[in-house]
Amino acid sequence: MRKFEKISFEQFKKDVCDDIELYNEYSLPRRMSKKAAAYDFFALYDYTLMPGEIKKIPTGIKAQFEEDEVLILVCRSSMGFKYNVRMCNQMGVIDSDYYNNSDNEGHMWIRIQNEGEEPYNVKKGQGMIQGMFMKYLITDDDDPVKKERKTDK
Repeated sequence: MRKFEKISFEQFKKDVCDDIELYNEYSLPRRMSKKAAAYDFFALYDYTLMPGEIKKIPTGIKAQFEEDEVLILVCRSSMGFKYNVRMCNQMGVIDSDYYNNSDNEGHMWIRIQNEGEEPYNVKKGQGMIQGMFMKYLITDDDDPVKKERKTDK
């Protein structure tokens, strides 16, 4: 199974705000064209990133997917190319066991920085990052790991 979900309203209240209308109206990530490889994630609210500023931005989203897959989060091309805005870690790597972890339900956040010379304005509902599911491989001589991440379910 591979799917996106909203975090619970309880987690939303902890991480974002206590606004049930906002919670009910934001959208799950989606592909924006027939041949799009990645899913666009949309801003929960308006924000401005001033030149040199760094912000941690909630997505309100968690993802469930197969054990041999990873979800890669990257900036939309226009953010870096047109505006010189980047994710601070350049690329987010979300492991399958992050889903429903006991710390935050698997709520994905991004941290972005404006390295440009102009303010970067994002409107509520605007695409802000993209996520792509990919299979991954391990080495033939991989030493199996027994430790598991704590989950709520």
